[in-house]
This record gives sequence, structure tokens and C-alpha cells, in this order.
Amino acid sequence: MWKVISGIFLGWTLGSNDSANVFGTAVAAKIVRYRTAILVTSLFVVLGALIEGEKCFSTVGELSTLSPRGAFLAALAAGITMFVATYLALPSSTSQAIIGAIVGVGMDSGIPEFSRLYKIVACWLLTPVGSIIISFVLYHLIGFFIAKYILSPQRRSLIIFWSLIFTGCLGAYALGSNNVANVTGVYVITGLLTPFEGLLIGSLSIASGALTYSKRVMMSVGRDITPLDEYAALIAVLAGAITVEIFTQVGVPVSSSQAIVGGVAGIGFVKGVRTLSKGTLTGIVIGWISTPLSAGIISYALVKIF
Repeated sequence: MWKVISGIFLGWTLGSNDSANVFGTAVAAKIVRYRTAILVTSLFVVLGALIEGEKCFSTVGELSTLSPRGAFLAALAAGITMFVATYLALPSSTSQAIIGAIVGVGMDSGIPEFSRLYKIVACWLLTPVGSIIISFVLYHLIGFFIAKYILSPQRRSLIIFWSLIFTGCLGAYALGSNNVANVTGVYVITGLLTPFEGLLIGSLSIASGALTYSKRVMMSVGRDITPLDEYAALIAVLAGAITVEIFTQVGVPVSSSQAIVGGVAGIGFVKGVRTLSKGTLTGIVIGWISTPLSAGIISYALVKIF
């Protein structure tokens, strides 16, 4: 069972990096307290994983046949990659990290199943694009409803606050249901863990990362891409949560980071492209590209060493 330690480490890095995608915009806008955000995130991550997390296990296992040792090294490589990204306060994709690591291990033991990889990469590309579109549409649609039917500023603020809590719960649920396969999927496929054990251990390790080391990335997502008011924060989180949950139903683990960044970027397009921080977005995109490459190289090197 010691081989599962690398998966727990990966789950911790996922929680510390990707929990920013749930409440980062609301915390940065000073609408929701950081402590409230991480407690709610931890609870609903576990619920999402236990209820729907098993849907994405098979996709992770279809890429390559891993031995228990290979599963340990793949999770370790992905965890190292995500830890570096979190330390640099870059919102990165755990899905890309673990898939890149699996491919790296597979390159040593045999050619990975690239026909499956094409489907996953296509979903990665669709994630931020879909979130941008959803965010853009929801901003105008919900905004029209609020402007027409909710005239009191106090009532409007109260409704937006509780809506942010609700969408944060939805986002955390989607994070758990979609991303727990990234943490323990390789162990379930190799038989080291039962599906329930994989869901429980994976979700608890994600929750521990959210509780202990998530603030830096949370502020980077919520504050540095484009200035957000309370309504814009609500739309960004909602768009990201809807996008991730759609891919959970498809059975493909995608990047909640890409989803929320797409949601925030959609708000930026509404306000005008000039409001977007091109430097921050460029750094995030570079991180997305380098994440699977780095994880693949690290996992391949670890296989050769050990």
C-alpha cells in the first residue's frame, strides 16, 4: 500500500491548486471569506467524488497498461509537476499532469494508446472555449433578469452572495466528481485499490490540499486575470462548474483550472479585451502547455532511474 502515497501527494497538490477554481473569484473579490471557502470546498469535493467520481476512472486507464510500480511513479511525477505549479501560484491542470505522466511511463513499457489520447486532448481544448462561451452568455442572460426583477441593491447583493455559495458548492462537487480519477484512477485500474477506496482516499487527499495550501493560487485566479465585481465572480464560477460537470457526464477528466480561467476570460470579453491581463493569461497558457510535457518527462526519467 505504500505505493498509494504518491497518489495522496498528487491529491494534496490538486486540492491546493484547483480549489482556487471554486471560490477564487469570490475570495479575491472579498465576498466570501477564505476559511468559509476552503471548508465548503472540502465537503463538496468529497461528496462529488463519492457520488459520481467513478465515471472517469475508465478514461484514465485506457491510455496505457500500468504495473503497480508504474502507477506509483506516474502519480509521483504528476504530483511533483503540480507542486511546482502551485508554488509558482500558477493554476495548472492535474488532468494534464497525470495523463502526461501515464504517457511517459507508457513510452518505456510500450507505446501508449494514442487513439484514446486524441479524445482527451480535444476535450482539453474545448474546456476553456466552452467556458468562455457559457460565461459570456450567462453574464448577459442572468444580468437581464436581475436588472428587470431585482431592483433593490440590498436584495441584489444578498441574492448574489448566496448564489455564489451555491455555485461554489456546485463547483466543488464538479471538481470532486471529475478530478478524483486523476488522483487514484491509476491505482484502481491496476487493482491496488477498490473503486470505493480510490474515491475515498482521492477525495480526502484533495480536501486536505484545499484546507492547507490553496490561498496563493486562489488569489492568482480571482484577482490577476481581470478585475471582478460580485456579479462577475458569480458568473465565472458558475460557467466553470457547468463546463466541468458536462465533461464528467462524458467520462473525461478535464481541467477545472482551464474551465474557471475560461469563465473569467469570458467576463473580460464582456468588459472589453483591454481589461484582460495578457501577461497573466500568457503565463497560465504556458503552464498548461508545459504541464503534460513536464509530467511526461519526469515520469519517464523516474522509470529509467527506478
